[in-house]
Amino acid sequence: MDSESFQLDSESLWAWLVNLLSQNSEGLSDKVRFFIPTVDLDCNNEAPDPEVIRQQLNMLYAQGPATWKTFIHCVCMECDVPLELEVSLLSIWGQEDEFSRHPGAGEESCPGPRLHHGVKRPTQSYGSSPRRKHSRKQQLELAKKYLELLKTSAQQYHGECWGAGHTLASPQAYIPPILQWSRDTAPLDTWEGVTGGDPEEAADVDVIIQDLFNFRTHKAPQVTVLLGKAGMGKTTLVRRLCWRWAHGQLDRFQAVFLFEFRQLNLITHLLTLPQLLFDLYLSPESDPDAVFQYLEENAHRVLLIFDGLDEVIHAGSVGVDNAGSALTLFSGLCRGTLLQGCWVMTTSRPGKLPSFVPTEAAMVYMWGFDGLRVEKYVSHFFSDLLMQELALAEMRANEHLRGICAVPALCKVACLCLRRLLSGSSTALPPTVTQLYLKMAETFSPNETLLAKSLLGLGKVALGGLDTGKVIFSVEDISPPVMAFGVVHSLLTSFCIRNHPEHQKIGYAFAHFSLQEFFAALYLMASDTVDKDTLTDYVTLNSRWVQRTKAKLGLSGQIPTFLSGLASHACRAFLCHLTEQDEAWVGSRQAVVVQVLRKLASRKLTGPKIIELSHCAAETQELELARFIAQSLPFQLSFHNFPLTRADLAAVANILEHRDVPIHLDFDGCPLEPHCPEALVGCGQVETLSFKSRKCGDAFAEALCRSLPTMGSLKILGLTRSKITARGISHLVQALPLCSQLEEVSLNDNQLKDPEVLSLVELLPCLPKLQKLDLSRNSFSVSTLLYMVKVAITCPTVRKLQVRESDLIFFLSLATETATKQSGAPDLQDKDGQKKEQSRSLEIRLQKCQLRVHDAEALVELFQKGPRLEEVNLSGNHLEDEGCRLVAEAVARLHIAQKLDLSDNKLSRTGVACVLRAVSTCGTLEELRVSLLTNTVVLTFAREPREQEGSHKRGAPLASFVSPVASEQSRSSPRVRLTHCGFLAKHMEGLSEALRASCQTHHLDHLDLSDNSLGDEGVAILAQLLPGLGFLQSLNLSRNGLSLDGVFGLIPCMSSLQWVFHFDVSLESDHILLRGAGTGRDALTGGCEPEFPAGAQLLESRQRHTSRSFRLQECHLEPLNFGCLCAALEKCPGPLEVQLSCKTLSDESLEALLQHLPRLPQLSLLQLSHTVLSSRSPFLLADIFNLCPRVQKVQLRSLCHAVLQFSSKEEQEGVCFGLLAGHGPFI
Repeated sequence: MDSESFQLDSESLWAWLVNLLSQNSEGLSDKVRFFIPTVDLDCNNEAPDPEVIRQQLNMLYAQGPATWKTFIHCVCMECDVPLELEVSLLSIWGQEDEFSRHPGAGEESCPGPRLHHGVKRPTQSYGSSPRRKHSRKQQLELAKKYLELLKTSAQQYHGECWGAGHTLASPQAYIPPILQWSRDTAPLDTWEGVTGGDPEEAADVDVIIQDLFNFRTHKAPQVTVLLGKAGMGKTTLVRRLCWRWAHGQLDRFQAVFLFEFRQLNLITHLLTLPQLLFDLYLSPESDPDAVFQYLEENAHRVLLIFDGLDEVIHAGSVGVDNAGSALTLFSGLCRGTLLQGCWVMTTSRPGKLPSFVPTEAAMVYMWGFDGLRVEKYVSHFFSDLLMQELALAEMRANEHLRGICAVPALCKVACLCLRRLLSGSSTALPPTVTQLYLKMAETFSPNETLLAKSLLGLGKVALGGLDTGKVIFSVEDISPPVMAFGVVHSLLTSFCIRNHPEHQKIGYAFAHFSLQEFFAALYLMASDTVDKDTLTDYVTLNSRWVQRTKAKLGLSGQIPTFLSGLASHACRAFLCHLTEQDEAWVGSRQAVVVQVLRKLASRKLTGPKIIELSHCAAETQELELARFIAQSLPFQLSFHNFPLTRADLAAVANILEHRDVPIHLDFDGCPLEPHCPEALVGCGQVETLSFKSRKCGDAFAEALCRSLPTMGSLKILGLTRSKITARGISHLVQALPLCSQLEEVSLNDNQLKDPEVLSLVELLPCLPKLQKLDLSRNSFSVSTLLYMVKVAITCPTVRKLQVRESDLIFFLSLATETATKQSGAPDLQDKDGQKKEQSRSLEIRLQKCQLRVHDAEALVELFQKGPRLEEVNLSGNHLEDEGCRLVAEAVARLHIAQKLDLSDNKLSRTGVACVLRAVSTCGTLEELRVSLLTNTVVLTFAREPREQEGSHKRGAPLASFVSPVASEQSRSSPRVRLTHCGFLAKHMEGLSEALRASCQTHHLDHLDLSDNSLGDEGVAILAQLLPGLGFLQSLNLSRNGLSLDGVFGLIPCMSSLQWVFHFDVSLESDHILLRGAGTGRDALTGGCEPEFPAGAQLLESRQRHTSRSFRLQECHLEPLNFGCLCAALEKCPGPLEVQLSCKTLSDESLEALLQHLPRLPQLSLLQLSHTVLSSRSPFLLADIFNLCPRVQKVQLRSLCHAVLQFSSKEEQEGVCFGLLAGHGPFI
């Protein structure tokens, strides 16, 4: 084409183009904003001005041939352009060599694009000029101008973001998603300007944009991490935040900076913080040093937002040199080493965060939309009232559609499909996310050929970007027709990229990241250049939590889900039209995807991968695949420490519908969307459901209560470590009675108080199969505790109430036979009720509950009205002496079967005597064990007579040795162990009086007073009082500080007390034990010795067959001691065995012992063991035959062991003296 022809054609086309676009000036302005994001257009023109349109066209033309050609393609797609003109437009202005000859391409008519936020370009970058000194006033003026400029530019930029081409036309139409803090310290301030009914007030777990910052804390650094899946609206929210700040609604911040990591990744040089703020964001008009100094001094009023932390490129990946600087700056800001005291916010998909993010950073989860927010979004989307009502009715009737719309990005796609349905262009809404995208794509163009080329073109760009980690594209990366297709249908966005003060360019990205993943998956499935092996490589299951050593979070997380959706039979027709292939070709590729999913299902998968697999299966709509996955799941399905949305739980529930056997679901530490339990409605395969997360609050409990009555197989329910309060419990109290099959309910570690605890306890009679109710680690008072004791006593199914500090657990038995039938004779019902009440046993444990004396009185009154008590444990309270006495006095009326524990109740020595007197009336007391050192006070009781009979039948051989009379006596003969009580000699009279009072009602078997401080004096007093205690079987006085003289003072007890047969003494270990006949030495250690009769008649008969013994060990005896010893033993009845064990025994001591032996006519055996004798001792022992004619045998095994045997007067016939040494004896 010659120059003149081109000039004529282009001028006529230019005029025709101006005339055409005058009819759609708003659309032209949108294209200008798209291709030139930094431009500031005047939006106040009331009527389209041809000159303004011409200027805008010149601005587009000046961007270059690629941009202009793409714009021409947009015009041809959007406007009704005749075919011949479309060909002319593309042919004349589509060639680069002809591009510069356009008549309007002069420099004066093609102004360059303005800088970011419409700010004039600075002539010098930060650091290129020397610093100038300013006064404080000048610095403040410079800073004030910069802050005003920052706010003005934010108003322009973010105002355009909300107004240009946005479905919700005004900023006021923004629908905030559900935001939930992960920490208990989350602020819950109200948002100024919120009106009633707004979604911001929908749930107690929601926080509003202003509350993303806890201004109550003064700790640095102050970091907030906003976590949410793709499509939840993270980028939209931070831009909304900047818009609010620019309009004065976040006045706590003087400066707000918003950066995107996807742009920072493109920086090719190292940066300082001033360069990041001024060179790459907004430069001051003058002296940036003074402005930065002001920002440093007022850092606590500066907010820096970094969007897309998951997109940052870490070390070891492509572009490490490019990204290191930006990431280093972000790390310094988080650690507080840069701009100390500033506020930092970042957004990210859920995953392991970099190590430099402080552990005290506030984590805020974005959960998308609930039902109220979805309806509000739909109301704003449809401006026509009739369409709005129809759309809301369809949304309310379609639960699955509401679940899809929980993701804000999908909510818009669903509304587009809903508009087509309501307009009659479609017959039904798609059931899956993938089909929603396909339905949206079908509306783009009636030309199937153009549609196929455009979709596959976008898919190729999308897949190439994901494979190389690229989310920002240049104009050269996308062909003009494909770019135009994306622009016309709002599939692409544009923005200005500044990686240097003097350089900027326009970048393009998909409107949403999931959109890029969808087009990539569509290209993989539909392109004939992708073989099946490559296709299968993309069908993987990625864990939600990646290792910190990995370069970056995977950019293809949803590609397997979209590929699974495209594998559905419902997508086959669309794919056949798109690929121009037959069904066999498309079906074979779909079968490959399903086959890979089936193979993955056969493996042992972690919780996150099971969630991903469930989503994939739901998208395929393959019932056989769903059944196979359901049967492959383990019996215990656990999910730990990763976020879960309602859609995630719905996908799992959809799989479980095809399972034949029950399953246990356990969610531990998972951040959960407040309304996600609604997905479990009708899920009848779940047998155990457990949630352990601080993120579960009242809204979560309310949603769960809508599902519980529909889960017919549920037996165990756990809501532990949550934040459920009165509001959540009110819903739970209404739902639980509808779940009669429940066997265990756990609500421990919540925020329940007295009313909530009482309301739950009152449900016990309504749950006939309940076996355990755990309300531990909640807040309840003593009065509530007493009421719960009353409930435990009156409720026939309760078998145990266990309370210890904050622990509160009810154990119940099945109620199949506890409730009497209403029909039948009244007298029979009364008899049956009495029998059941007698057969029922109840265990009460109230430990460390701060119970006092008046509480003890109330408990005794309650216990008397109840059934038989198996065990009562009141340890760790504040009953003191009076409270313990009250309970002990009531023991005889309470019918306690096994044990009463009053330990750790501040009992004194005086209180011990009081308790001892109080239990004197109890005929079933088996043992009283008191130790003030260990704060132990335990009363053990004998079994009921019927139980005793059963035990005797089982133990017939042992019982055959005891007469029936003796056996009856032994059942009522208690043991009293008063150890470590600090008793002194002065306490003995009072203690003995209490013991005598106890002995008046029942016989005392064993008395243990070891580990006290009686000394010789106290033991002497006790010896005088022992006859009044009756016939004991053992008396333990160990570790009471007795001397040898004190021991000699006790020896007369062997003659004055008929029951004493054995006296064991070990002075070095302070062991002193008096035992009856046949009583084992287990009494010393508190063991269970065999029970023997202790009556006087039996003692007299036993004296003729049982020898008495005196054992003195680990002592040092002088010659004078033997005189005292023998004098004390003279009155002891015989036969008598004496065993002495000394470290050394001198010849004088041995000679004194032998000389005193004739004074003991009842002596039958003298044994010297573990005693070192001299070499002269054999001769002294040989002389014993002359000193004591009753000596019958002397055996000297060594110089450490000697035995002398004595005979009675009737048996004096011969003597024997033996020395055993080496290997054989000699005589």
